[in-house]
Amino acid sequence: MPPPGRPGSTFYQPKYDGYRCLARVDDSSGVHLYSRRGTLLDEAFPDIIGPLYASIPAGTWLDGEIVCWSRGRLDFAAVQRRYAGRGRAADLAVTTPAHYVVFDVLETGGRDLRRTPLRARLKLLRELFRRIPAGSPLTLSMQTDDSELAAVWLEEMPKVGVEGLVIKPAGSLYLPGRSWLKLKARQTTEAVVGGVTGSLRRPAALLLGRYASDTGRLHYAGRTTQLTDAQAKLIGPMLTRAAAADHPWPDQLTVNWRSKPTRYTRVQPLVVVEIRADIATDQGRRWRHAVRVLRVRDIAPEEVPLDLDLET
Repeated sequence: MPPPGRPGSTFYQPKYDGYRCLARVDDSSGVHLYSRRGTLLDEAFPDIIGPLYASIPAGTWLDGEIVCWSRGRLDFAAVQRRYAGRGRAADLAVTTPAHYVVFDVLETGGRDLRRTPLRARLKLLRELFRRIPAGSPLTLSMQTDDSELAAVWLEEMPKVGVEGLVIKPAGSLYLPGRSWLKLKARQTTEAVVGGVTGSLRRPAALLLGRYASDTGRLHYAGRTTQLTDAQAKLIGPMLTRAAAADHPWPDQLTVNWRSKPTRYTRVQPLVVVEIRADIATDQGRRWRHAVRVLRVRDIAPEEVPLDLDLET
């Protein structure tokens, strides 16, 4: 449930699952796209560059998220493919079109707005978007100052891949360390323990599996946050080492999309844990972020949902 605020005192915006992007239309109307770390994204997203050039006045900086949609859901893997395939950007712009969802404006009309309250920046942003034609890939982010409506969004929008809410005081400035709160949508579900980092004596984190609906095989689905001493003491004795020949996973796993392959200890997939996970996934195969262990469940592995279904 998002924290309540007086109407007009707080803005709630969806937290989109894509690439954060600062868009600059310079004084000569040249357009550049930058990632949060300053990486130039122009080559990868020409379908965003053109509409910005056509519709946004020179001397404007925008803040937003580049997203792709697939089968009615936000598809982060598609955004990654767009960036990785920037040498084929023109073709991918047709087969995998991107959208730029804009939620803030830093400069426009020669004015630096970073120290202007958010409520005023959003008013200027709405005025800018009046000139955006229908069907454009430039989209103004949804926003509300109604905490009850925001609660509905938090409940319903994860179904289409929205990660949660960003909560912003109406008077906040666009400055480093700004007082914005990110509230992720999370759900509880179960997973099968297929391995551990650390040791069986003192597991550091659990490596989790889900059975695939198409093959029936146990595939790697994500890892947990670091176990507390109490959790490790409880779960460790329940685990039994598995022989390599009896386990479907390789001797090293890439535990998340940023990491190198990691050695771990395979365990017999007999223990089920209840976890709290957010809705972000990597290509629908694994939870992108570490999940939190809630408790051990006294159920059989075949009772765990298949694939990455979060329903319990």
